[in-house]
Amino acid sequence: MKNILVTGGAGFIGSHTVKELVKQGYRPIVLDNLSYGHKYIIDQVLKVPFVKGDISDRNLIKKLFSDFSIDAVIHFAAYAYVGESCINPIKYYENNVIGTINLFNEIIEFSKKEKKERPIPIVFSSTCATYGVPKEVPIKENTLQNPINPYGNSKLFIEKILEDYGNAYNLSSISFRYFNAAGASKDSSLGENHIPETHLIPLTFDATSKEKKPLIIFGSDYPTHDGTCIRDYIHVEDLADAHIMGLKKVMNSSSKLSEVYNLATGKGYSVLEIIKNVEKITNYKVNFSFGEKREGDPPILIADATKANKELGWKAKNLSIATIIQDAWRWYIKLNSKL
Repeated sequence: MKNILVTGGAGFIGSHTVKELVKQGYRPIVLDNLSYGHKYIIDQVLKVPFVKGDISDRNLIKKLFSDFSIDAVIHFAAYAYVGESCINPIKYYENNVIGTINLFNEIIEFSKKEKKERPIPIVFSSTCATYGVPKEVPIKENTLQNPINPYGNSKLFIEKILEDYGNAYNLSSISFRYFNAAGASKDSSLGENHIPETHLIPLTFDATSKEKKPLIIFGSDYPTHDGTCIRDYIHVEDLADAHIMGLKKVMNSSSKLSEVYNLATGKGYSVLEIIKNVEKITNYKVNFSFGEKREGDPPILIADATKANKELGWKAKNLSIATIIQDAWRWYIKLNSKL
């Protein structure tokens, strides 16, 4: 049984990936500082080894590698609020960049100490935010990367570092640039529970209740068909599947890998289209109003995932936005029993 260290494994995408790792016979060990993750997910749902701590703590990382004999790392642990990153970039560069470098450096040191043929391989959670405002749609992996916010910068820095570490230390890695993660597990055991919540679909659910504030749509005059931003929504279980496929590829490769893949459906929906779909599925009216544009938001983000289709054998199964919203709604009802 392979031991996989999953940083940020108590969060939204991380927890779904941990669940799939267990299902496929791996032994995930979760490292999470619980700043945004939830301990009850580990205790009640995942029931896997858990260590509360931070990726910036090299002594802790060293102990984890030694105690659990880690075979690979899936690295989710990062702050991921675009707006916050513009207001407080220090937070993002300290954690997403410096903390991640600490993790990578410890991987190199531990692998040398254990006299491994190659360093422990990594699957890295990157983001479409590295593209900024793309010059072509759908976005391909070779589309120019020009982030327009510190969050995107922080992820791009790590992609570059992984490439350099691969060249210098033979470190194998796969980076996934994925788009708008959404939905919930089919059995409603896992789903979105961010504090604060910034993702559109759960926010539209909130806005169906008269007891909560209306949804604020940031901008109404983007160069799109209805003036609102368009995004490529991908089901979280499809993301989890991709991470397992990437893990298998990076662990089984006989030579060093430094690959990057888009994970997306290739279809975009505007904010107003999401609202209409939510109203149809929930039978509730979504209360919303328009606000000012938010710094760092590109008008359109839709991706081409052909490379992942061909090289990993991965393809999103949940292509219908209705399916994504239905799964998310079932989870939301469970999470908020008093709707």
